[in-house]
Amino acid sequence: MERNEIGHQFLAKLGKKRLRPGGKKATDWLVQSANFSEQTLVLEVACNMCTTSIELAERFNCQIKGIDLDPGALKKAQKNIEAAQLSHLIEVKQANAMKLPFEDNQFDIVINEAMLTMLSHSAKEKAIKEYYRVLKPGGQLLTHDVSYLDSNLTSIIEELKTTINVNVAPLQVDDWRAIFKKVGFSKVESIHGEMSLMSPKGMIKDEGLFNTLKIVKNGLKAENRKQFKNMNHFFNKTGKDLKYIAVRSTK
Repeated sequence: MERNEIGHQFLAKLGKKRLRPGGKKATDWLVQSANFSEQTLVLEVACNMCTTSIELAERFNCQIKGIDLDPGALKKAQKNIEAAQLSHLIEVKQANAMKLPFEDNQFDIVINEAMLTMLSHSAKEKAIKEYYRVLKPGGQLLTHDVSYLDSNLTSIIEELKTTINVNVAPLQVDDWRAIFKKVGFSKVESIHGEMSLMSPKGMIKDEGLFNTLKIVKNGLKAENRKQFKNMNHFFNKTGKDLKYIAVRSTK
């Protein structure tokens, strides 16, 4: 029986490690624009398989707490952390972004990629208020999501929902910036650009040539072919006007 899977879970099953709309380029901008060091305490919300957390710990030797609602993703994350020998720096647990199990003013940096898009407007605001609460004064929120410039993309966004099987609600570039300011962040800076999630050039940059070929090979297997082709067509043709946005907000 044919069944469609949630987009990012489907791509992870095929072997994709970077599941963010702007890929490595957007994540790199966020990291370079922030103040990471050995003394930095980081919270990654929706850490998934901990690809970003592992890179941060390896690069900066910083302490990281990761949360996700998906127990399957957390199981993979724990295996990845142990394989990288970083259990002394990264700790993961199941938790809800809208009710963080942490004290006020605890973290220097909160990083949250490709999750807020999946929430309704009121839920987005609720989650961002939680990020603001747990950040220290002067702390930084790093987010990375789906966005767009053209306001006439209603039908494309509806098609995105059916393509990735998630009830997403991306915001225009200016509206993303506005929601962080509304919550109280004093300084909001952003970049936006073409999505790299499934573009050939973007995948090679994010995954390397060998892993890209492996992902495509897995995607073309009989049981995966229909969903893989649908997603590939949407992101490279129908939905090519969708953008990524990366935002750094300072408390």
